[in-house]
Amino acid sequence: MIFGSQRAGARTWGLALLVCLCLPPSRVAAQIPTNQADALRMIQEDPEQVRQLILESGMSESEIRARLASMGLPTNALDQFLGPTAAGASTELNPAALAALESIGVIAAMPDGVAPIPVTTGMRLRLTPADSVEGLPIFGLNVFSRATTQFQPLLYGPVPDEYRLGPGDQMVLVLTGEIELARELVVTREGFLVVPQIGQIQVANLTQGQLRGVLEERLGRAYSGIARGTTRFDITVTQLRTIQVYLSGEITQPGAYQLASVATVMNALYAAGGPTSLGNLREIQVRRRTGETVVLDLYPYLLSGDLSGDVGLEQGDAIFVPLTGRRVGLAGRVGRPARYELSETDDLVDVFRAAGGFAPDADRRRITIHRVSRPDVRGPGMTDRVAIDFGLTASSDPTADRHVGGVIVPPIGLQDGDSIVVDAVPALSDAYFVSVTGMVAQPDTFPWREGITIRDVILLARGPTVGADLREAEVSRLPEDRTAGELAERLRVALDSSYLSQRDPDGRYVGARGIAFPPAGSSPEFVLEPFDQVLVLRQPDFEMPRTVKITGQVRVPGEYTLLTKDDRLGDLVERANGMLPTAYPEGARLVRSEDELGRIDIDLPQAVGSRGGDQDLVLQAGDSLHIPVYSPTVVVRGAVSSPVAVLYRAGERLDYYIDNAGGFRSDSDRGRTSVRFANGQAQTRSRFLLWSSYPIPGPGSVVTVPTEDPEGGVDVRGLIADVVAITGSLATVIIVLTR
Repeated sequence: MIFGSQRAGARTWGLALLVCLCLPPSRVAAQIPTNQADALRMIQEDPEQVRQLILESGMSESEIRARLASMGLPTNALDQFLGPTAAGASTELNPAALAALESIGVIAAMPDGVAPIPVTTGMRLRLTPADSVEGLPIFGLNVFSRATTQFQPLLYGPVPDEYRLGPGDQMVLVLTGEIELARELVVTREGFLVVPQIGQIQVANLTQGQLRGVLEERLGRAYSGIARGTTRFDITVTQLRTIQVYLSGEITQPGAYQLASVATVMNALYAAGGPTSLGNLREIQVRRRTGETVVLDLYPYLLSGDLSGDVGLEQGDAIFVPLTGRRVGLAGRVGRPARYELSETDDLVDVFRAAGGFAPDADRRRITIHRVSRPDVRGPGMTDRVAIDFGLTASSDPTADRHVGGVIVPPIGLQDGDSIVVDAVPALSDAYFVSVTGMVAQPDTFPWREGITIRDVILLARGPTVGADLREAEVSRLPEDRTAGELAERLRVALDSSYLSQRDPDGRYVGARGIAFPPAGSSPEFVLEPFDQVLVLRQPDFEMPRTVKITGQVRVPGEYTLLTKDDRLGDLVERANGMLPTAYPEGARLVRSEDELGRIDIDLPQAVGSRGGDQDLVLQAGDSLHIPVYSPTVVVRGAVSSPVAVLYRAGERLDYYIDNAGGFRSDSDRGRTSVRFANGQAQTRSRFLLWSSYPIPGPGSVVTVPTEDPEGGVDVRGLIADVVAITGSLATVIIVLTR
């Protein structure tokens, strides 16, 4: 639990109710300490409750020891609570245990008289209406929006040499050499160290370096070895005192806070949740009992991590956060859109620098300031709001005065509530553009500029592709006259061979063989207007060479290039020097890859014997023709008694081959027997009325007899429907025959 500021009256009861609603039941039932003394008393009187809090933290014993070691705390500070029970825990007050519990986040003792609030972690974006104007967050507030005690300085560990001692600091004096001893010392309320055999030493407000000088003189009187150098001493601060400071004004959790004596204003602000949305981030005041006032500006820390202006706190300091000063909003295409607070000397350029300058796509030609007019400048006919638009001057000198992102920002003063808007450069579709399509490598749309030519946009499109017609291009342009419904004018623009990127050794531009293009330099440059569309045409009838493949029983199998658009199957067989004697043309297969058509049924003997006929198909790119070797067998497999390859006999029907395989098995599905011929074509039983016939196998065929589905039964309804249909068909035939 964290202890925040206690308020009198209704707010005290409200915070107490909030604690009861947010804490687990086990914690609500416990005695909630309201100051450090109460927290220490809980450790002493109810150690089992402390042990339960440690268990609820979810950290293992090894993790707790590692955390304490990293914080510079004794690793055994919580040993009395880490066992299976805390019944035997020491009843001695142990301030180190309190600090250890704070370091692992179980409890955090804040100042006396402070009401507890629940612990939360994680960043909270302050985007409520009170914290933002027109959707812009207030710059810097989210930095303090992390409710945790980890921003507080540690009460243990080394301190800087310039640290000034005060009442409550705990120290260790160690002597070595002729004398070996160690003394634990505490600075008294009066500012003295009481050293046995030495007496009282006034140390309040001394640095450690000054204290060593005083001790060397006082210890030298009692121990002569110090003067001779045979005895050495060292004095170290082992535990820091706490100081009480007060935070008021526009602070998230105002009140009195007990912090380590090395705490600074930043530590106090983090502990109190930072300024509110109305707080001033540029002039945080530290008021001391001496009457001195120190002012802290948070922007150097927020913008660049500069803590050189941070102020160390003293006992009784009062930190006051006044109301905000001038705030302006910076929106649009900048690095960090937000509401920024201005110092007395800040103007427009300071706001841009705080926001990180312009975004890459910012329109840096002009910006607009929206302003609410002051009452003294309003008059008849004047509106309450004005928009101030002004231009920016481009500059390539980053060392120039008021230079930000390639422009010079003019010295314009800002009023509280101003909104600065930086527009984005228009999208390509909203600006002037030209486009190029057709026979170019990368058709696209490009920004128009004064003097851009067809040659420029073709180069931007990575040049013409093979097959481009570089005699002329077509340009579509917005019409000057739309009275007849015209949408565009068509212009024919002359090109030449210089648009090609390849040259021969003689310097001539070289393209694919085909139409001859005009010589380089024969066509004038054509300047484009906004929204022109350039079309680079294809050469008439231009196509790249296409190939087909023939494999199997031909004399010269391989991949052949089509010579004409009308090359056919017979031409391909002829170019392969014909078929071998072992070829089986009836089993030839043609596979067409175009449109993924796959196998196409062909009759190769008829295609070769009747050139140009229906079976002599025109070839397409990617076609593959395979002519298998003659196979004098028929393979029978599946649900037969003895699957086998049977010698082919011309004219024999399917039964002959089934019988040679031992006949059908009892689990065979005879009606679905299929025959796949050598050319890949497959056939099954055909039926007409009450008659059915099976395909006759040929050389190289494969007969497949499937197994009957064990879950399938007789389809009685289908069988009845077939009988009715057949009966009706027979009746119709009889009636026709008797007429």
